[in-house]
Amino acid sequence: MRENARVTSEFKGDYQELVDEISELLGAPATLENRDFELIAFGAYDSEDELDASALDPVRTRSILTRRSTAAVRAWFEGFGITRASAPVRIPRTPEAGVHRGRICLPVRHRGVVLGYVWLLDDDPGPTDRQLAAAMDVTVRIGALLADEAQHGADLTRELRAVLTAERDWQREMAVAELRTALGARADSLHTVVCVAPWPSADPDDAPSVRTVPGATALCTVPWGATAHALALLIRLRSPEVLTPATTAAGRLLERAGGPGGAGIAAARAGLVELGAAWREASAAARAVLAEPRLGPVAQWARIGPYRLLTALPPGTARDPAVTPLLAPAHRELARTAEVYLDLAGQAARTAAELGIHRQTLYYRLSRVEQLTGLDLDDGEHRLLLHMALKGARL
Repeated sequence: MRENARVTSEFKGDYQELVDEISELLGAPATLENRDFELIAFGAYDSEDELDASALDPVRTRSILTRRSTAAVRAWFEGFGITRASAPVRIPRTPEAGVHRGRICLPVRHRGVVLGYVWLLDDDPGPTDRQLAAAMDVTVRIGALLADEAQHGADLTRELRAVLTAERDWQREMAVAELRTALGARADSLHTVVCVAPWPSADPDDAPSVRTVPGATALCTVPWGATAHALALLIRLRSPEVLTPATTAAGRLLERAGGPGGAGIAAARAGLVELGAAWREASAAARAVLAEPRLGPVAQWARIGPYRLLTALPPGTARDPAVTPLLAPAHRELARTAEVYLDLAGQAARTAAELGIHRQTLYYRLSRVEQLTGLDLDDGEHRLLLHMALKGARL
């Protein structure tokens, strides 16, 4: 593997310089996006008209503020052939699509493959052919940089996945060594691991770019159960007590994933040796959210209570034959009553208020629970067994 210790933040400065160079050549602010229309750099230009927010249209404003464009916007622009173009493409203003000003798209290619786009507003008279040719020369350098970063990202993706999916200790040790080499000095930084599950695709090309996830060092998709997949992230931290970068990244990725899902965050660790344990914690927290939505949508492993133990058990272990009758669909209300009662430490008044029922109704339901299970709710060990079995059934 080629040694490459450069990271996204270092690439970012190079991109900004190149985009600023294009802005100067064309006399207008330019923006650089990757091929997924995620914003990489925005070139400022010293012109009051160009920097006036009123001069922008909704599509451009959203791109700058949210650092990405919608799928509909992406499809609309790609309809002009920008994915196949090797020369500037002019796109007319289309107010009904939210494009109030025309665009010029400079495709960024490397070895024939489009890796991104440089955008600028098309004014009258706009840049000359000579200026555009000079700007296209700069896109060649941007393309080489994007390719370099993509290769580095692919290395990190492959090695992080190898660490998280290793079946034997020696395999994990080798994978950690490879990941350490790829990360260079960052390997000994403070990190946490985030699990977002389920993730809608196992295809690495459908995963977000590390650049669009603040604080992310590496990410990859990994198997999640028999048929699903999860997204794993390695997130840099400044302090073990401040997990804000991880919670922010998890929230954004859940939004991108769409549909029901959950995210878990492991305890912070220095270095890479315990990445396997961190992934188990993050996965456990994500499973806990899926089982108990009130814990989420993003849960820290340290705060998932009994699920810290239950998620560590093999599937089905937390089931108990005494509790099986209570878990039948016909007794869903009784099971809910028992769980709330145990969650509230057996306080009848609080349980009745939480469920919105009379206390006598509560007592009747609890007696039915005892009849169905053969357990005595005045016995602490019986309560513990029932409580764990009810929580385990959610998993």
